[in-house]
Amino acid sequence: MRGLPLNLSDLVNAATVEDYRREFKAAWNDATKGAVVATVCAFANDLLNLNGGYVILGIEQDPQTGRPVLPPRGLGKANLDRLQREIRGACRAIEPDYVPSVFVAELEGEPIIVVWAPGGETRPYEAPRGRRSGKAYFVRQGSETVEAAGDVLRRLVELTARVPFDDRRSLEGRAQDLSAPLAHQLLADVGSSLLNLEPNIPDADLYRRLRVVTRINDHDVPRNVGLLFFCNDPQRFFPGAQIDVVYFPEGPAGDLIDETIVRGPLQEQVRSAMRHLQGMNSLLIRKVPGQAEAIHSPAYPPEALEEALVNAVYHRSYEIREPTKVYIYPERVVVTSYPGPVPGIEPCHLEPGALVPDVPARNRRVGEFLKELRMAEMRGTGLAKIRMRMRLNGSPQPTFDFDTDRTYFRVVLPVHPDHIRTAPDSATV
Repeated sequence: MRGLPLNLSDLVNAATVEDYRREFKAAWNDATKGAVVATVCAFANDLLNLNGGYVILGIEQDPQTGRPVLPPRGLGKANLDRLQREIRGACRAIEPDYVPSVFVAELEGEPIIVVWAPGGETRPYEAPRGRRSGKAYFVRQGSETVEAAGDVLRRLVELTARVPFDDRRSLEGRAQDLSAPLAHQLLADVGSSLLNLEPNIPDADLYRRLRVVTRINDHDVPRNVGLLFFCNDPQRFFPGAQIDVVYFPEGPAGDLIDETIVRGPLQEQVRSAMRHLQGMNSLLIRKVPGQAEAIHSPAYPPEALEEALVNAVYHRSYEIREPTKVYIYPERVVVTSYPGPVPGIEPCHLEPGALVPDVPARNRRVGEFLKELRMAEMRGTGLAKIRMRMRLNGSPQPTFDFDTDRTYFRVVLPVHPDHIRTAPDSATV
């Protein structure tokens, strides 16, 4: 196939896909075939629910840094159609049946092949061990493909046939509920070559390439992620899939409440909510004696607001009818999502300097689309980024918490102190 449904340059340079979800091979031959099949198997097992990964053929990998060696070597004059058939044929050794998507692309004038291996629906998968006899379950650990053993194997087996909610087929939606203009706009936003194919591919094929539909009884039905991103009114299927922005100008005990309900596709929800917040985020301009330029201190750094909002949209559950909430008080903004974090994340992991452990994500497809749109950062960096932006703005440090029953996750962003002193009655975010 031609027309990769994401930006090729971003993929190669790890701009929107984590480094450990990519593997580079200079060529496809007998020496690399076994390693490629094992890595495809590992991506299909998708231990951390990140929606698999990509094997890129025709680009060497630096053995020291793991980074791609550019310009690409390319696949020369190889018969690319034959290579695609060989790759699919080799992957048929994976059990249960699993066939990745194989795309022909061009980078800096050289032909390459991208093998997209998304998370499978019938985990766990096993593949041949290569030179050793028998088959094994493979997973990704960092940027390496390894055999699953011990506790890792146990965790993998626990995922048997467990598909995250956002990647499951919808029980109520139809393919006709998807909007082709929304799909085209997302592809344009990420810079996908899929829009440049001649002739244009039919909408049904476009949805299949994006993997937002699945085949059931000879017809396509949408996956939940397709309805969340490519349906004009996803709230018909997910009543809680909205953002409630509520402003309390007199505080929680006051009588004044200004409520804005943000609905629509998830990517538009984030954009609309951020525009609304930015319109309320007053900017304090303070002149400093002896200094020509004034100091500009927003009540809340926009990057921290956006990160808190995107994290809430990414990590919440869309099986819950409770909306994402952004409550704005004179002295703080509180962003709350439901439920709390997945098991494995404890309160100690929310402390400054702590590392978030590698635990399976709740939404593997929602996160992937948000990353391709450059709304979400790499995995596990959100809290640190919020802290950094608040610190650079001169704001008090944020707090993160959840209850013992993990029913909610909350981010509290204190207002910049100068806004309290200089404009206690102003309508700041």
